[in-house]
Amino acid sequence: MTTSTPLLLSLAAEAERKSAEVTNWPGRIAWVVGLALFVALVYWLMREGWKWRSTLQGDVAELPRTPEEPGEAKLTMSGRYHGSTEAGRWLDRIVAHGLGTRSRAELTLTDAGLVVDRPGATDFFVPAAQLREARLDKGIAGKVLTEGGLLVVTWELGDRLIDSGFRSDRSAEHADWVAAINHMTAQHHQQTEGAR
Repeated sequence: MTTSTPLLLSLAAEAERKSAEVTNWPGRIAWVVGLALFVALVYWLMREGWKWRSTLQGDVAELPRTPEEPGEAKLTMSGRYHGSTEAGRWLDRIVAHGLGTRSRAELTLTDAGLVVDRPGATDFFVPAAQLREARLDKGIAGKVLTEGGLLVVTWELGDRLIDSGFRSDRSAEHADWVAAINHMTAQHHQQTEGAR
């Protein structure tokens, strides 16, 4: 029995030493506070970058207002708005005037143009004369989907061409939207050419 007593005492001392290392509360608290400060710093830097980008895009023209009576709906769609970029530059996000905010969206195509209602974000309107084309694509600034999973509408705002990305809750609708918008822009182009 005498030989097992020192062994038990040494095991108890070893367990006590290991237990003391595990419950180093000041060290743990310091790590948690440090990590929280790091996350807060990264969030603040991202926010400042977003504001700086908005300042750089101060020359983006104001969004057109939706007319009181936009006309009868040709097509409607419920889905998501994924953002807007400079046309042809799918990673160059436009954040001015709330165009960088992702949100739910209700799209309505009328003879007057494209009405984009966004609950919780800035609504916008694209007059028919400013629509340029529509196509199916796979990505836009921060959102990549399968091939043809995104409806991209190209339109003119001031002196800029803008691509806006939408995804319907029923993606089979995308092809109808592409056909309708491209038909509308072709008609408008023919009318303006005929007037000259």
